[in-house]
This record gives sequence, structure tokens and C-alpha cells, in this order.
Amino acid sequence: MSIYPAAAADRDRFVLDRRPPRTIHDPWRAHAVLAEEERSAEGVIARVATVFLTGRECPWRCVMCDLWQHTTVDDTPAGAIASQVAVARHAIDLPDHPVTVMKLYNAGSFFDPRAVPEGDYDAVAQHLAGLTRVIVESHPALIGARTRRFLDALRRAGENRPPPHLEVAMGLETVHPEALDRLHKRMSIEAFRGAAGHLSELGVAVRVFLLVSPPFVPREQQDEGLLRSIDVALTCRASAISLIPTRSGNGAMETLADAGLFLRPQLADLERSLSMALARVTGSGTRVFADLWDLAVFADCRHCLEARRSRLHTMNLEQRAQPPVGCTHCEGGGCR
Repeated sequence: MSIYPAAAADRDRFVLDRRPPRTIHDPWRAHAVLAEEERSAEGVIARVATVFLTGRECPWRCVMCDLWQHTTVDDTPAGAIASQVAVARHAIDLPDHPVTVMKLYNAGSFFDPRAVPEGDYDAVAQHLAGLTRVIVESHPALIGARTRRFLDALRRAGENRPPPHLEVAMGLETVHPEALDRLHKRMSIEAFRGAAGHLSELGVAVRVFLLVSPPFVPREQQDEGLLRSIDVALTCRASAISLIPTRSGNGAMETLADAGLFLRPQLADLERSLSMALARVTGSGTRVFADLWDLAVFADCRHCLEARRSRLHTMNLEQRAQPPVGCTHCEGGGCR
């Protein structure tokens, strides 16, 4: 008998019961702000700021998610998100090296009104004026009227300047039918396609999150499953695909690992996945990025870690394969 329940309420309890203690966060302070380079849809290297907003926890209890640790239990106060964006932009938008793209990631859904109050849209948009692109994240089920209202707010804030282009990042995760259901996203591939199609009708770009080594997918099916997932993302006209190595650390994933239902990815898995993905999207115009955050937790050799990180970063920027990294300490094992 599987330790992982079938009913939605039981899956919620499975996730919640295994969580470590929650840290209390100030809803008026962003969790973190960072700047990085990213290849834009236009083919230039843009300076991109990512603001990790603090707000109410996502109502979905995805089994692999650890982002709840950076959220609050209560509804986000009115004005808090706009304040976080204003402080972040002031801190990171240097006169001699301006930010042109900003990601507003709130560990949930930007279009969840309990996480980002609709009354904040105009104030948030004012602090985004002058950017070329704004990227927010959302569950596909929340794409709709609030998306249009945020678009309208961006247009109103332009002051005779073109508004930033809106891009919405959505987690497809995997198209493996059993695994997608058991991730507890309560989303079908058809629903994802529908949300992506609606965004395209609105003139909004789509960014797709895919998991590397998701739980419930046997190791021998991981590569094929990733390629099939990329194919679905391409049919959804994805502007970009982000490959996210599946992390443990939320309690639920450790339980699944102990039961043989999850095998934590290694750095070699992310390297192989990026190489396969770049080959798969050739000629499509879709960009593919490997998520390099906290890469050390997936590395099995500290000697070649930085060289391998640099290789992946170069592949992200150039969108083409790079020679494998050689290592005398691990004899090249997994350095591809």
C-alpha cells in the first residue's frame, strides 16, 4: 500500500503534517532581491532583477513545494506589495547599470487576490514604469480577469511610454500523467494549455517551469518525460522554459524519498537536461534556462562545481551547448 494518499484532503494533510516549523516574515519586506543576466526574447543580454515578494501562502499544497517557507499565514496587507516593489527597484536600479526586466515572484500566484490585493495593481505598475518586461508567476487556474486588470494598470502607468511587456510564468512541472496528478497541483495538461492560450490572446508571453527529476517518475522515464513536457510547452508557444531541479527540504519530499518515490537529482541530471532541452527547442525561438540557485546541494564534487556552474550559466546566456567540464578529482564523472 502506498504511503501517499489518493484523496485531495488527505494529500493536503500529508504535506502539512510533514512541514518543519514556519518562520515568521514581515509582509512589508521582500524576502530577497537579486540581479542577474538573462538572454531576452530579443536575443540580447538583459539585466534582470528578481524580487522575492512576501505575502500570503499559496492555496495549493503541491507536494514538492518548499516556497511556503517564505510566505505569511494572513492575507497580504493592502499597500505591502507595492512598497516591496518600490524599495527593491530603488535598491537595485543603478544609474550606470539599469534593470530592464523585473521578475515579481511571490511564492504563489500573483493573481491570487489574497496574496496580491487587486487594489495594489496601479501602485505596483507605477513602480514598474520604464521597464521593458515584467514577469509574474501564477497557477493556471487564476489566469483571467485579474490578468487583464493588471495589464490595464501597466498601460495606465506608462505616461506616454510603452508599458513593459507582461510575461506570466506557470508551472507545468511534468506531463507524465500519473506524476502530474500526484504532485497535487490539481491541474490537467488541458487546463494548462487553456491558460496559455488565454495569455497568448491577451498578448502576454508564457514562461513554463518544468521539474528535473520530479517525484513519481521512474528514473528510466525521466529524460523521455522531460522531452515530452518540452514538446507541450512548445505547443503552448512558450517564450521561455525554466528547468528546476526538484528539491527536498519540505518534509514531504523526504518521506517520498524514503519510500522510493523520489530520487533527488544530481548536478549531472540538470546538465544533461539542459543539453537535451536546448537541442529540442532548436529553431523554435523558445529559450531554455537551467535554474542555478543553490546549485551546491546537487553537486557530488566540490572541486568542479564552480566550473560546472559557469558552463551552465554560459549555456543559459548563449543558448547553445558547451564542452563538458573535465575534473581530475571525480574523473569527469557527471561533469557533462
